[in-house]
Amino acid sequence: MEKQVLRREFHGQLKELLTRPPMQPFKRLVDAKHQRALIVEIGGFTFVPLISEKLSHVARLEIILLSPEEPGRVVTQGGDLDNRVKTLLDALRMPKVKEEIPPGDAPKDGETPFYCLLEDDNLISGITVVGDRLLRRVADPSHVFLVIRISPESTGSSLGEVRWTSG
Repeated sequence: MEKQVLRREFHGQLKELLTRPPMQPFKRLVDAKHQRALIVEIGGFTFVPLISEKLSHVARLEIILLSPEEPGRVVTQGGDLDNRVKTLLDALRMPKVKEEIPPGDAPKDGETPFYCLLEDDNLISGITVVGDRLLRRVADPSHVFLVIRISPESTGSSLGEVRWTSG
């Protein structure tokens, strides 16, 4: 399933992000299985979203989607832009039900816990998508290169002491 492949890619990047300031306090909450961190078991996976309602966070996303296609076409080889963005947003959030995980899939080494950006895609407070041309040859013209800037925002007093910004 395409979304789970993307989730795995994002998990690795988020796991690395949690080793760097200012995200280290969040990782300590998760490592200690602290009650304030949101930990959800679904289909054999232990998901931990960085943006969650429980921690009173939402996020604004700025996405640059680079495609090897001619100018003006943005995306035609891999599907239209709105479908690609929907797939991306679904992959940035943790699954809601076990049926969203491919049958027989299980956590691999280093995937417990499994980090996702969002608990739910309704925690996106704003989104900007810009399509542009990737100026290099790629083996599969349906593949794109993404740059995603995440701006977390607090929605009020959270249950935890975790505060972070990205920029």
